[in-house]
This record gives sequence, C-alpha cells and structure tokens, in this order.
Amino acid sequence: MNGADTAWIIVATALVLFMTLPGLALFYGGLVRARNVLSVFMQCFSIACLMSILWLAAGYSIAFGDGNAYWGGLGKAFLTGVDADSLSGTIPEVLFFAFQMTFAIITPALIVGAYVERIGYGFVLLFSSLWMLICYAPVAHWIWGGGLLAGAEWSLFADGVNDFAGGIVVHQTAGIAALVLAAMLGPRKGKHQPPHNPGMVMIGAAMLWVGWFGFNGGSQLAADGGAAMALTVTHISAATASLTWAAWEKFRYGKASLVGMVTGTIAGLASITPASGSVGPVEALFIGAVAGIMCQELCGVVKNVLKIDDTLDVFAVHGVGGMFGIIMLAGFGHASWVAQLGGLAVVGVWTLVTTVLIILVARAIMPLRVSDEDETNGLDLSAHGERAYDITS
Repeated sequence: MNGADTAWIIVATALVLFMTLPGLALFYGGLVRARNVLSVFMQCFSIACLMSILWLAAGYSIAFGDGNAYWGGLGKAFLTGVDADSLSGTIPEVLFFAFQMTFAIITPALIVGAYVERIGYGFVLLFSSLWMLICYAPVAHWIWGGGLLAGAEWSLFADGVNDFAGGIVVHQTAGIAALVLAAMLGPRKGKHQPPHNPGMVMIGAAMLWVGWFGFNGGSQLAADGGAAMALTVTHISAATASLTWAAWEKFRYGKASLVGMVTGTIAGLASITPASGSVGPVEALFIGAVAGIMCQELCGVVKNVLKIDDTLDVFAVHGVGGMFGIIMLAGFGHASWVAQLGGLAVVGVWTLVTTVLIILVARAIMPLRVSDEDETNGLDLSAHGERAYDITS
C-alpha cells in the first residue's frame, strides 16, 4: 500500500460524492420550476443512498469481480473476501470500492435531468436500481474490470477501449438512457417556462467543477504526475467550453446567459473526462472549444428536430460530450479508431436495449408518470408534501 496514493483517493472519493450531493442536485434543482425543486433534491439524494447499498450488495462484484468477459459475477457481493488489508493496486480495495461507488451514484443521478417535473418517485427508485445493476455495472466491467472491451485475452478489440474516467461508462450510458426515457415519458406541460433560480444553477455547476478534479484526477488511482495532468486538462477544457458556449450564445441570440455559460462548463468537463488521462493542455483546449459549441447546437437538435423533451439536456451535454471525448482520443492518436468507435457502438446498443426493457418492466410495476393534476400542482407538494419556498413565513 502506498500512503500518498491512498490519501489522494480518499480525497477524490469525497470530491466525486460532492459532485452529486450537493453539486448535481443544486445544478438540476435551479433549472426546474420552483414547485419541483424539492423533488429533484429528493431524487438525487435517494439515488445516492440506494445506489450505495446496491453497489455493496452486487454492483461492485458485477463490475470488478473475477468473472468472465461479460460480468464479474457475485463472488464479491457484500464485499465478501475484502477486508482492510486487501489491496487493489497500491490502495486498499475497500477504498477502490468506495471510489467506484461514487461513480455508480452519479451515473443514474445524471439521468434525473431528463425526466424532472413529471415522473413518479417510485418509478425513479425502481428504474435507477435496475439500470445501475443491469446496464451500468456490466459496462464498467467491460471497460474497467478487464472484460469485453478492455483489451484482455477475451476482448473484442486487441487494443482495448481507452476511457480514462467514463466517457462511455458514465456519460454515454447516462446520455442514451436519458434520451430513451424522456422519449417514452413524453414532454412536460408548460415546458418553455424558464429556470426558477439561475444562481442555484451556477452554484451547483461550480461544485461539479471542483468535484470533477476527483472524478478525473482520482481515476489515475495514484498521487503522481498523471493525476496532476488529468486535473489540469480537466480545468482547461471546462474553462474553454464555458467561454465558447457563452460566445456562441452571444453570436446566435445577442446575449450570453449565466445558465448557458455554466452549462458549457459541464459540456467541457464531460468531453475531457475520457481523454484526461492521455491528452495535454493544448489538446484539452481544443476539446473544450469544440464542446462548448457542439453540445449547445445538439440541445436544439434534440428538442426541436427530434422533439424529445430531454428537460435539462442530459444527452446533448453529457452523452454527446462523453462520446466526443472518446472519438478525440483516436483523433489525437491516443487510441485505436476501431476500439473507440467499436466501444461506442457496443455500449450504445447495450444501453438502448437494456434501458427500453428496464422501463417496460418498471412501468408494469410502478406508475411511470404522475397525474396531470399532480404535475400542474408540482411534485414537491403532490409527491413529498413540502414546499421549497413559503412566502408567508
């Protein structure tokens, strides 16, 4: 065990959890209407709690157990055989478990942005649980656990997919699942109303930015120059994408908005995620510059061309951003074109099929959508019996 590596991954684990609680919750919460902000908080918080238990019960074993090319099996369910002295590389395995647990938390939490303001709370819990275990955990095994796409002896591609911190594992899977769920759920009523609290959106985005240093820098699993470079290029991409998003918004619409600028931040962060272990600062500058414009344009395509109410642009920002970073790894010569594009195709099909099946099963058990009356009154009051703001107090 290396003490410096262990200390850094402990910090990185806390930073990645900070991305979901409170970062993502505040980012998404500020973007919805005032009558639904608590429902978003509740969904993010509940997912964080539930995914933690399910990761212990089976998720970690499926992703990182000693199984076969397709899944890790259940040999490490409930951390069987893992104690404080067990090692994963140079850090305790229980710490590696905890670090990866925070990824298993934020990935289904990202999907929340696609279905806010109209979905049943029970459905959210059931869908997120099944999706993390059936869709996310096997993909994590394929790429990070030595499975189907990792370049091991049984891999589909000799070189293996290069996905340092989750362009495919986190962002592509969450983005495609978000698009599918939004399409099957249908649009909100009054979907053109503006965010209720742009200041909250900025605060949440800033927390995500800070937490992302743990997300990408921690994925080095060591306290070394690679972690420092990953942290640095992450910051450069985020800063650049923020500026190009705002500049493009100013060019297109005459004004640059705060919500737009910080959404550009997230686009830059998602895009650099898979490449942060390979690229340098200049390459990160390019990735961020393109992401800020490309992801903004894709938001309009999803809503206006595909007519899908992906409410908070999960697919356009996270899905497209993550896939762009995966492709740029091949474009800059850091990975095989065959492996990168093949990985995107395999995981894309897997995510699409499993997400549709999980929605159909979950919908048969729990109501997918709330009633028209509950949607009109807002989910805060109808689902949770609370209001975020009481102007009489």
